[in-house]
Amino acid sequence: MVLEKPAPAESHPLRAQSRALPEPGPGDVRVRVEVCGVCRTDLHVVEGDLGPRRPSIVPGHEIVGQVDARGEGATRFAVGDRVGVAWLHRACGRCRFCARGAENLCLEPVFTGWEADGGYAEYTVAPEDFAYALPGDRPARELAPLLCAGIIGYRAYLRTGILPGARLGIYGFGGSAHIAIQVARHHGCEVYVFSRGDAHRELAEELGAAWIGGTQDAPPHELDAAILFAPAGEIVPTALEALDRGGVLSIAGIHLSDVPPLDYQRHLFQEREIRSVTANTREDGRALLALATEIPIRTHTVLYPLEEANRALVDLKQDRVQGAAVLAVDG
Repeated sequence: MVLEKPAPAESHPLRAQSRALPEPGPGDVRVRVEVCGVCRTDLHVVEGDLGPRRPSIVPGHEIVGQVDARGEGATRFAVGDRVGVAWLHRACGRCRFCARGAENLCLEPVFTGWEADGGYAEYTVAPEDFAYALPGDRPARELAPLLCAGIIGYRAYLRTGILPGARLGIYGFGGSAHIAIQVARHHGCEVYVFSRGDAHRELAEELGAAWIGGTQDAPPHELDAAILFAPAGEIVPTALEALDRGGVLSIAGIHLSDVPPLDYQRHLFQEREIRSVTANTREDGRALLALATEIPIRTHTVLYPLEEANRALVDLKQDRVQGAAVLAVDG
């Protein structure tokens, strides 16, 4: 499913195409895709919130599949191994940020489904060093959301600096938030969910939220930290006001609408902070996948055939997906 030119999801801009089988280069693996998660970042790519990096891109970066072929020098995985491919397709490994272990801030990164063809396809190619080993005994559809929604939610959780047992607010309750709440509850946190959708509220209650309200509601207690998953800048002042002294608001999305003017005394004084999240490191991914097995994290998914990728994006945009949307590619 190929995006030639960004357009509103409702116009169904993805088109089915037949292409030659991609060949893995040195250090690459070719992956026969089982499933690919549908992430809000895909929606931002499709609609042009993230400006096009190249024409005729195949979106998708929550990829679960099996190694089908290996390029020269690729020895980390055997043919038939199950792997995951995520948003960070590769980092340069040379810049000052890569040198200090912050490859998510790389100066010359390549991103899956934005600059390199992704998983809305039967096959994709990825550097083996940036692929993740995945268990073969869990359904692929359960694993797919972990590869971006999970990893970014986990990094956003870490960026808050929240301590076990503290109060965490979650604004917006989609694919990423429904994984982050499981991490927070595993660490004994009380979680306060702010969401406008009835289906999302039901899922939040099922996953152990201590309180559920609307996005502009005040929680019954001040929060030690909060994560903003909704791409809505107008929520930022409300979330900051809900924080206790020294609280941190972590903004998880790659795209955010404009933030209204902030009042220093109401929103930032007493050492409240805003922290953004930019992509992820491979260590974030490995840590989240290990935690997913330990907890264990259970993802809630809605399955769509690959050819219905446009419908999945519209459902995501209109908040009709409870949990995470996943495209079934291989059967």
